Formats: sequence, C-alpha cells, structure tokens
Amino acid sequence: MKKVVALLFAAILAIGTTACGTSSDSDSSGGNKDGEVKKIVMGFVPSQDSDEIADTVEPLADKLGEELGVEVEGKVMTSYSALVEAMGSNQVQIGFLPAFGYVLANEKHGVEVILKSERFGSGTYKAQYVVRADSGIESLEDMEGKAWAIPDLTSTSGFLFPAAQIMDKFGVEDVQSGFFSNTVEAGGHDNAIISVYEGDADVATTFDDARTAVEEDYPDVMDKLKVVEYTDEIPNDTISVTKELSDEWEKKIKDTFLSFNDDEEMIKIMNEVYSWDAIIEAEDSEYDVVRDTYEKFKDSISID
Repeated sequence: MKKVVALLFAAILAIGTTACGTSSDSDSSGGNKDGEVKKIVMGFVPSQDSDEIADTVEPLADKLGEELGVEVEGKVMTSYSALVEAMGSNQVQIGFLPAFGYVLANEKHGVEVILKSERFGSGTYKAQYVVRADSGIESLEDMEGKAWAIPDLTSTSGFLFPAAQIMDKFGVEDVQSGFFSNTVEAGGHDNAIISVYEGDADVATTFDDARTAVEEDYPDVMDKLKVVEYTDEIPNDTISVTKELSDEWEKKIKDTFLSFNDDEEMIKIMNEVYSWDAIIEAEDSEYDVVRDTYEKFKDSISID
C-alpha cells in the first residue's frame, strides 16, 4: 500500500474498531464465501443528523431483511473511514459508500461495487464550493488563505475532487494548509454547510446542493450562502459489498435493491436518507476517474 493510504488507514483504524468493536467473527453476521448468512449489517454515514438517519434507515433494513429472509441491521457509522474499516473486518457487509470511499475500500479490502444512486436522471454529480453571500468571495482565487470546511477526508465531493481541482489550477502541493489557511473536518456535508453559515469556516465543499439538507433548521440558508464554483462530474455514491459474501448472496442483494425501484415507499426512504431518486447498476471501471483524480495528489497531500 502506498504511503498516503497507509497513513490514512493507520490513523482511522482506531476509529473504525471503536465504532464497531473488534470482533470479526464471520459466522455471527455476513457469513463467508462458504458459509450461511445469518445476519447482514448495512452501514451508513451521516449526511444529516445521526439520530435522524438512524430512524430513517430502519424501515429500509426491515424491508431488505424481509425480502432476503435474514435479519438486516442498519448501522450509522462515525465517518466514511470507520465504514471502510468495518467492511474490511466484515462487521458491515453492505456499505453506502461515496466514490472515494469505495475506491479506498476496494484497494485495501477488496470491497465490490454493485449499484449506485441516480439523481435527477443522472449517475454523476458535481461538488460545489459554498461561501457566505456577504463574504466577498467570488472565485477560487478569492479562497486562498481562507478556512476550509470539509465533511470528511474520504469524501469524494467534500475533499478529493475539490483538492485535485485546486492543485491543478494553482499548482500547489499542500491544499489543506498551502492554499487554505486551515482545514476543518466537520463530520458531514450538513455540518460543513453549517460551519460556513455560523462563521466557523469561510468555504465548504459538499455535494450539490447540500444547502437543502439544513434548510429546515436554517430557513434562510439559500440566501445566506451562495455557490461560487463546481468541480468536474463525479460518479454517484455506491452500494458496495464485502468480498466475504458469496456470488449468490451478492446477486440476491443486488436484485432486491433494484426491485425497490418499483416500490414507491422504498424509493421515498432512499430519497430521505441520501436523496436517491433511483437505484441503478454500477461497474468498478466507472470509478477509474476517481482513482485517477486521487493519483494526482496522493503522495503530496497529507490526509492523515
């Protein structure tokens, strides 16, 4: 494993084991390539309040378990990194991973993508740069020396693509402190938006348009915050599975999720959790653009 990936996962291993425990007994949940599946754990990371997302995913887990004929538990993790590590130890078998999280999980643990989200008829999206409307920031150039709020260091839209874009545009090697004055890990796209709203950071990078996720609590957020710039297209977030699942179980899970496209209640739940409009098939090769983007700066940007 190359240096920066090793640094990242050395730092987050403690987070992952603390969030999920240290046992990797594959007979208690998830089974293995040769064993029977007794329980499946489905992992999420908060894009909104953790308690709210936990309540929202419960009926999804119940429905999936009903269709698969096994117990399914929905677990909200502390971060994308914790989810990657939990899948690596087979404590979580199905992960709702963003593109960058999937690439890291695939490289380190052999996690496989089976499906991805569709929003507004598209399997891709863009990251956005959000600032206060009265900040005077009108361009990427104006962001130099400002405080940067990101959801998580393994967030594709929150960190990877904006960092690569800034490196390419300005030729900097250290985006976190060499371009921005400092970086704040907010712990979610909603929290990154709130950091700018409340003046704790000058710029937030999130998926488009994460402002709507906090509109209920901050009704004037669309007026107070504005979008200054966007990145290139990014493949949508995934439903990925651990390598321990057999091909038969992988197919069952994939087919069941695809069947939810015909279930209005399930799609409503998916929309409430991560703003998914539909579930579509995905291939690993679609995420090569993420690998290529990561490769541009993996040896020069510290993400430990």
